[in-house]
Amino acid sequence: MSWPRDDAKLERVRRLMADRGLDALVVRAPDNVLYLTNFWGMKGYDAVVFPVQGEPTLICLEPSRADAERTAWTADIRCFAGYDERDPRPPSLRALDVAADLAREHGAVGIELSLGTQATDRMVGEPTTYPKAWFDAFPQAEDAMPVLNEARMLKTPQEIERLRLANAIAGAAMEHVRGVIRPGQTEAQIASEWLGFVHGEGTGWDAKVELALGFSLVWSGSGIRTFTATSNRPVVEGEPTLFEIWVCADGYWCDHTKNLVPGELTPRYRELEQGLLGVYDAAVAFCVPGASLAELDRRVRAGIAALGFPGQPSHPICHGVGARAHEPPYAHQAAGGEVREGMVLAIEPGCYWDEGGGLRVEDNFLITAHGPEKLCSFPDGIVRA
Repeated sequence: MSWPRDDAKLERVRRLMADRGLDALVVRAPDNVLYLTNFWGMKGYDAVVFPVQGEPTLICLEPSRADAERTAWTADIRCFAGYDERDPRPPSLRALDVAADLAREHGAVGIELSLGTQATDRMVGEPTTYPKAWFDAFPQAEDAMPVLNEARMLKTPQEIERLRLANAIAGAAMEHVRGVIRPGQTEAQIASEWLGFVHGEGTGWDAKVELALGFSLVWSGSGIRTFTATSNRPVVEGEPTLFEIWVCADGYWCDHTKNLVPGELTPRYRELEQGLLGVYDAAVAFCVPGASLAELDRRVRAGIAALGFPGQPSHPICHGVGARAHEPPYAHQAAGGEVREGMVLAIEPGCYWDEGGGLRVEDNFLITAHGPEKLCSFPDGIVRA
């Protein structure tokens, strides 16, 4: 989808580059390519050379030329062949040749040395990785990630609009599932209802989304655990079915955990819901500009321990959301940082019984001068289906 060039975002990147003495960034992760150019590639082979002064260059796969010309903010587009009869190397190395040649025009260059995770390309099924040749081509490079992480933590008005679209699709998909979930369906069957709505109805959403993709983990009853896959376990009457869900709308993401229950919720879960929502509401209220992210982590984990779940959860309780579902900042008691106006944070306390079952609640919040604004319309807690 074509969006106006987000000059506020790009100028922030350039200011941070100048502060660190970087003359150019050379990036390859699909989310960083999207962030700097608005081009979301099909296979993750693409790259960008982004100078502190002058126009950036987008390096993209030849079959993507039309997409790049339609959506990218940069007019300088250099294409490389997906198949070259004279060159048996993978196409990403032909992109590297172009990027390395362009980088020689600049002094201090930054590449993604400390990148830990990256968002997917549009095809998703085979996420790209960096070969050794990529790093060898820039032996004197500095790390670009401090610049990109700092820039991406604060969202521009355009980014907030795009995040609202992803949140709206996620909420509508939950309303759809709320109307069709029944005891005895499998986790996979009800997950497919959610995923189908996101892709089928989210693509074209409000005439502003070219491609919407959903990602989910769905667990019911005793199947609710962290870091386990959706299975063919049945939806349980009276116990929550938990939806750990992401929507990607043209490269901008949301990250939620929502819960549905067919029938009357059991007393055990009603008590757990009441306690966890108390921790969650206190965490959300704490997230005002200037609040300590370390203290947020301590407070949430102390609240969960007081509910009888010491040491939980095993996942982060707060992180940024934007051109990835998980991006800086992260709340951690052993780290620093503070909540800042313009951040979008996923707040997600959870607690789980050893024998299986438990609860997590999560939504995305825009931090404003007046406090956090919830971005998804679907309720928190356990919602009656």
